[in-house]
Amino acid sequence: MKKFLRIFGITMAVLVLSIVLLYIFNYEYILKAARITYLNGHTSAYISDYHEFDNRIIEAGDNGQEWPKHSDYNSEEATEALEKINKELKTVSFLVIKNDSLWFEKYYREYTPPIRSNSFSMAKSIVVAMLGKAIMQGHIESLEQPVADFFPQFDKGLKVGDLASMASGLNWDENYYNPFGMTARAYYDNNLRKQILKLEVTETPGEEFKYLSGNTQLLAMVLEKATGENISEYLSENFWKPMGMQNNAFWQLDSEEYGMEKAFCCIASNARNFARFGKLFKDKGTWNGQPLLDSGYIERMTQARFKESPEYGYGLWLTDYMDKEIFYMRGVHGQYVIVIPEDDLVIVRLGEKFIKKDDEKHYPDFFRYIDETYKMLKDAS
Repeated sequence: MKKFLRIFGITMAVLVLSIVLLYIFNYEYILKAARITYLNGHTSAYISDYHEFDNRIIEAGDNGQEWPKHSDYNSEEATEALEKINKELKTVSFLVIKNDSLWFEKYYREYTPPIRSNSFSMAKSIVVAMLGKAIMQGHIESLEQPVADFFPQFDKGLKVGDLASMASGLNWDENYYNPFGMTARAYYDNNLRKQILKLEVTETPGEEFKYLSGNTQLLAMVLEKATGENISEYLSENFWKPMGMQNNAFWQLDSEEYGMEKAFCCIASNARNFARFGKLFKDKGTWNGQPLLDSGYIERMTQARFKESPEYGYGLWLTDYMDKEIFYMRGVHGQYVIVIPEDDLVIVRLGEKFIKKDDEKHYPDFFRYIDETYKMLKDAS
């Protein structure tokens, strides 16, 4: 008994000391991270974690539009291979939009069409679309406007287009596995603006692609200043309502006190709503005849900025798989809105897992979703 008490006492002392040290060195957000993840049975951020954070509502308005259903809606079953990967990777939603109509959709576990799921980094594509709107409305001059016009502490060579194309040269560390790193702090700490304004330009901006979540967060702060609105309001008024979203969405905040959206991630919505951005980009910024974005801006988004990095444009991932022009939105757990304009096709997949190989620009599961969708379409023809 004495031995047990001694071990227990040592363990508690170490625990208390660790907590004290976290507070002393300003890493107390790690305690919040542990509570949100491990105490909920997860090891990292997860698709329904918006319940654990402060959120701002992205209002849908009163004129929601149903997706029209294709004449062959759900007449084709998922292929055996698609069903297998969806179950293995814990897919919750899989949609195919063909010719602007809902051709196939399937939900897994407790998920149904209205249930929200975390966008993760698909939000980056939406923020870049919002930049295009701000340019269209005259709030921002162009992709070439210096970030220093809004935040003078940054190098005058850093342009807003560098943030949108992941070419900022900022000293952000994109490490998802270091609990003491910038990405973990951005996700769980309570003051994003303070963290972002500590960044510095340490490499020449505009010269090469380097994927950094801090770029999108700083871009959102520029949008705040330029438009005079928080980015949830701006998204609602300029996209969510005009595009007829049927459900309010939520955008995670750093905290209620500071009220900054996690712009690099974390819009909680559903597959049908995310699919609308695929249609918007496919139709070069026009929604049901209404120009929401300039078509030239969509061309910039869907073309690689750097010859050495053909996999990325402005806010969108790019590939010529199957000799087709394909662009897509992507989130860290295999969230995809895949757009194949020549076939008038949008594929949406939301879920909990993905297949990652560090030496590949595009994840293997991404290609498999495309392959199996085309097999389904071929079987139906």
